[in-house]
Amino acid sequence: MTIELGPVGFFYHPVFLQHDTGAGHPERPQRLEAILTHLAATTLWSRLQVRVPTPVDPAFVELVHPRTYVSLIERACREGPTALDPDTIASPGSWEAALRAVGAVTTAIDQLLDGSLNAAFCAVRPPGHHALADRAMGFCLFNNVAIGARYAQRRHHLARILIVDWDVHHGNGTQAIFYDDPSVFYFSTHQFPFYPGTGARQEIGRGAAVGWTLNVPLPQGSGDAELIRAFQEELVPKALTFAPELVLISAGFDAHRDDPLAGLAATEAGYAELTRIVRGIADRSCRGRIVSVLEGGYDLHALGASVEAHLRVLLSDE
Repeated sequence: MTIELGPVGFFYHPVFLQHDTGAGHPERPQRLEAILTHLAATTLWSRLQVRVPTPVDPAFVELVHPRTYVSLIERACREGPTALDPDTIASPGSWEAALRAVGAVTTAIDQLLDGSLNAAFCAVRPPGHHALADRAMGFCLFNNVAIGARYAQRRHHLARILIVDWDVHHGNGTQAIFYDDPSVFYFSTHQFPFYPGTGARQEIGRGAAVGWTLNVPLPQGSGDAELIRAFQEELVPKALTFAPELVLISAGFDAHRDDPLAGLAATEAGYAELTRIVRGIADRSCRGRIVSVLEGGYDLHALGASVEAHLRVLLSDE
């Protein structure tokens, strides 16, 4: 099947740099600066459609997070810096950054579904996949991808959404939000045992959603071969059976062999192949529609190079 490629969007706003996590924190503004600097020096930059996200209406955040929690986060930001847990900081710049991070995802979804984009990468901070419905954790305030999935269902009436999470840490928040929902298939590869402690094989969903959570926990030292095998042998057949109408990627690049916070051994070539596999699913199931959202990745050189490898596959007509 040949898919006619449309443009690939790159969503970014300088306010993401204003999310201040404090000196020495690994989830720092320099992560996005490293991505931008790296991509600007490549031939692919001119091929991306750079888009500026607007803040999402907080009502859409409430599709996932209760209003009391949203108000708590707003207050913590306004009064910040506030430590929501030992790792998760809210600062005065975090409120707009968090709303624009979600806005990047929802706007990307709108533009995929109106045909103006074929795929999108959202270079956002703060990240999202650890955020539970009522709890910030793991550097995350709002669950960007989970809100995006609910938004696509509510605004665009999509019936089936696939979330692929290749961050080195299990996306406990995303899993919990959709654990009993058969309309969302959540797939995760991650180092295990490791933070946050969830993501075991036996965590497979609940009720009508049994089977639509699929975790592939990997031991320390696993690299490209193990990740690619999990995607080819476990994700592909299940995803094609599910037949998603949209694919969302929690694109953490901290499984890279050079990342300081974890112990997997992925490479840029590995991320390119994972992207190729996911794109194959999207091409066969939903006209290539992929929205990829930055999660982790803390070695600055590895992060920039991995994002480049990821985007080259999204842009490719192979």
